[in-house]
Amino acid sequence: MLKVWFAIPFWQRVLGAFAAGMLIGGLAPEVGVALKPLGDLFIKAIKMLVAPLIFCAIVSAITDLNDGKKLGRLGVKTIGLFMFTAVIASAIGLTLATVIDISPETVLTPTEQNEKTIPSVSEVFLNFVPDNPFAALTEGNVLQIVVFAALVGIAIQRLSQKAEPLRKTIKSGAEVMYEITRMVLQLTPVGVFGLMSWVIGEYGFSTLLPLAKFVGVIYLACLIHIVVVYGGLVRTAGGMSVREFFKAVFDAQIVAFTTCSSFGSLPAAHRAVTERLKVSKDYASFVLPLGATINMDGCGGIYPAVASIFIAQLYGIPLEWMDYGLIMLTATLASVGTAGVPGTALVMLTVTLNVIGLPLEGIAFIAAIDRIIDMARTLTNVTGDMMVSRVVARSENLLQDDSTVKTES
Repeated sequence: MLKVWFAIPFWQRVLGAFAAGMLIGGLAPEVGVALKPLGDLFIKAIKMLVAPLIFCAIVSAITDLNDGKKLGRLGVKTIGLFMFTAVIASAIGLTLATVIDISPETVLTPTEQNEKTIPSVSEVFLNFVPDNPFAALTEGNVLQIVVFAALVGIAIQRLSQKAEPLRKTIKSGAEVMYEITRMVLQLTPVGVFGLMSWVIGEYGFSTLLPLAKFVGVIYLACLIHIVVVYGGLVRTAGGMSVREFFKAVFDAQIVAFTTCSSFGSLPAAHRAVTERLKVSKDYASFVLPLGATINMDGCGGIYPAVASIFIAQLYGIPLEWMDYGLIMLTATLASVGTAGVPGTALVMLTVTLNVIGLPLEGIAFIAAIDRIIDMARTLTNVTGDMMVSRVVARSENLLQDDSTVKTES
């Protein structure tokens, strides 16, 4: 039985579980909700990997990239491309939300809205540095883990032979984490089945009807951004056909769509980037955790732009051109400041609404369907991480074996 199961291509197993989950959730909602523990098990297994995987992978990547100047150049190129796509993402969201009337046709009942604390700019920057790196690892504070791992990697690189035993230990630790990751990824179909059964069973297809146009514009903006922007960059700068790219990253996209977590999708994204996009393991271990931390085109770019205009239309508040500019600026900055975990996009939306003076109560109208929207947002974020991996790796000759990947002249 197991031989038959594993003989089926991985992406087909995941897609089949996705479809089966939607079917169960739609036909038997109570059963779908009861299957949620399967999804919770998968997410817990993924979260178990995140902290040690990111720490070992980043330290190993930095110590293997011996050229300090090259490391700096990689960082500038990677972050620069993240910012470039963030600007385009917010522009797409603003354009579609302006052209299409997304105000609801029926009166909606607000859900309970918990007050969220928005940190100041200084608090955001201070939060980069951990008070206790071991506490950061224990609590899964990914941004602090990334900073500490980068410092450890740079220190090991500067000490050279003196720190060689530690370098080898951490590199071995990274290999162990990669192997555990491969084991956990076999649970993906089970997790996807449980999560989709629960989402459809809990919310139902009817939940989307009053906000159909709003949800539709979010999904349309994400689709355009993924296909046109990411696909165009892969074809022109990544040296790879669009079809082959999306075929290569499909598994990771499904994981991102169902888990709604950029960090939770890291193992699947790492596998897709290194095994199918042929990006070197060192650079993949550097760019993917960084992207999961600061590259949020869906959560911080598209979503705040569309939601801000939706709330303005909902309350009949006219927006000036300056307001659109502020939305775009705030949404772009938010795209590099949103944590890659489920739910925090609402916090960044609060920031955007505050900047342009829109009522925060409007968030309550869309909070009930946030999980449905988060699926598209996270899919966009993770696809962007993988696109940047391929594009920058090709520009820096960091592809493992480009001849095995279909390219276009």
